[in-house]
Amino acid sequence: MKQDSIMVVHPDDRSRQTAEIMRRFNDVFQNHDPSALPGLVAEDCVIENTVPAPDGARHAGREACVGLWSAIASEPGTRFDIEETFVAGERATIRWRYWPADGNSIRGVNLMRVADGLIVEAMGYVKG
Repeated sequence: MKQDSIMVVHPDDRSRQTAEIMRRFNDVFQNHDPSALPGLVAEDCVIENTVPAPDGARHAGREACVGLWSAIASEPGTRFDIEETFVAGERATIRWRYWPADGNSIRGVNLMRVADGLIVEAMGYVKG
């Protein structure tokens, strides 16, 4: 079940553009459909994710980032509840709860950065 989430957007054009990109990005995970990712991710995108602990892994380049996010978005029996997205300029913070197939949830946050209409940076953190 898709949970309604809050999106707070700073009132300027750049923030509105970033908010639209974050909406489309979040939809990938809500709808389990990664097909939009190549059009959202910059060629030089970098992800620092949450595993392996304690420092996570670094994924660089469009292919690596789209591959990682596609695998997460299409994982059977999982869901993301987007709790809040806050956008100011080129930056966004997404607060979420992830429900893996085993039913035990994980809470986390992504710090995102957009440049020229594409995601260029994502840093993920989870509550331990």
